Amino acid sequence: MAVRIVEEANRCLQCKKPMCQKGCPISTNIPEVIRLFKENKMTEAGEMLFENNPFSLVCSMVCNHEGQCEGHCIRGRKDTPVHFSAIETFISDLYLDRMAIEREPDNGHRVAVIGAGPAGLTVAIKLACEGCSVTVFDAKDRIGGVMRYGIPEFRLPRTILDRYGRQIEKMGVKFRACTTIGGALEIHDLFRDGYETVFIGTGVWRPRTLGLQGESLANVHFSVDYLSDPSAFDLGENVAIIGVGNSGMDVARTALRHGARTVRMYARARHITASSDELAFAQLEGAEIVYCKDVVKITEEGPLFRTNILDEEGNIVGCEEELDQVHADSTIIAISQGPKNKLLLTTPGLECTETGLLTTDENGMTTVDGVFSAGDVVTGSKNVVSAVAASKAVAEAMMRYMEGKEER
Repeated sequence: MAVRIVEEANRCLQCKKPMCQKGCPISTNIPEVIRLFKENKMTEAGEMLFENNPFSLVCSMVCNHEGQCEGHCIRGRKDTPVHFSAIETFISDLYLDRMAIEREPDNGHRVAVIGAGPAGLTVAIKLACEGCSVTVFDAKDRIGGVMRYGIPEFRLPRTILDRYGRQIEKMGVKFRACTTIGGALEIHDLFRDGYETVFIGTGVWRPRTLGLQGESLANVHFSVDYLSDPSAFDLGENVAIIGVGNSGMDVARTALRHGARTVRMYARARHITASSDELAFAQLEGAEIVYCKDVVKITEEGPLFRTNILDEEGNIVGCEEELDQVHADSTIIAISQGPKNKLLLTTPGLECTETGLLTTDENGMTTVDGVFSAGDVVTGSKNVVSAVAASKAVAEAMMRYMEGKEER
């Protein structure tokens, strides 16, 4: 393993204008990290990765590398791109448990973070290191958010999140589990109790529905619910999945690992929204893709489809008259998800878009003074690295806001 990673590092051309870095949503200085790695400066390389992206270890394992850093690698134009993800995993895994926790002296500022996913934890880490007193509130019993409850164990081992939890605790961050803000406690209670700023990083946990007959049947589930705890579901041997995005791929691979024998994923046309890597893994593990199927309703026997007709460009131009009844023990709907609305209903002045996403300004502040937000609850469902990148900038804005209040 180590030998292969060294070989990958040696393939890096150390480009003066690194396209890999431009392709990274958080602008990781990939050539410099590789240079430090080749000089056996593991701690310095780990520090650089963590400072830029506190969740570099997670991102190295779950990012869509082919569409980001590795997809932009110059070597990839005529050869195989440098697999920086493997190098990043090696460095970050070594560094996570041995890193020195450096925290500025207590500055007297108190911050409440709602949501223990990648966005909320990034803000917590950054502001705790600045000397703020940070408390993270989450409706779940463990930290991680979508990293723990939305990404399968085989892609992101839970032990990694537990290790992060120990390090975040060492930074002085406090975690209040099983606490929904917008329930017994509301945002105004946080300000009452001395928190100067509040960060909302609650993600998107409300499943998008098809709006079709049959969605409430006992053998129909939503992907976000299934991925939260697959062991709680008995899907049977034959599973039908509506949707061909990354979430659908995760559901398919998870179902196959939990006893399903036949897993079919249904697409409306021939376009697959999942990354080619995720699609390849799902098919390799036994999932099948069925194209040109538009679900009409779901029955206890399984979904009922209409078959779409495509033109030469792949656009849907019509459909066949005969309907296709698919027999499945369970049907899982995997067509994305949106934000829940508890905070909107309990926080006067907090505004959102037509789709329920929070409205923020260029600094990440919502329409309520002192309340900031970033991540999926602002942008819609994206990925871990995008949430981390946005939250880094918002953490800086929150610090400026609190320091500005001091001066006033």
